[in-house]
Amino acid sequence: MEFKHLCLVRFKEGVVVEDIIEELTKLAAELDTVKFFGWGKDVLNQEALTQGFTHVFSMSFASAEDLAAYMGHEKHSAFAATFMAVLDKVVVLDFPFVVAKPAPSPEAA
Repeated sequence: MEFKHLCLVRFKEGVVVEDIIEELTKLAAELDTVKFFGWGKDVLNQEALTQGFTHVFSMSFASAEDLAAYMGHEKHSAFAATFMAVLDKVVVLDFPFVVAKPAPSPEAA
């Protein structure tokens, strides 16, 4: 079963977010246990719903073991120290991903 690592964040004032995203993209590319990495920025600015969080980062792993290997990797540990220092708020969730509606197959399109 696929596992997800999801981070909702609000960066501190003055942080060059593009640099952080570039570093995280590089980290994900270097570690084979990461199957997928993606990120996004909130566009609606609905403070009552977002609670100040502005960005989301998502990674996928083939198994809980691959997720654990990523979390314990020295490159992740080094990046996490830098990442946490630039955050004002963060929520992290790690979970098995249950597909309720699969993407259509290319043949069905």
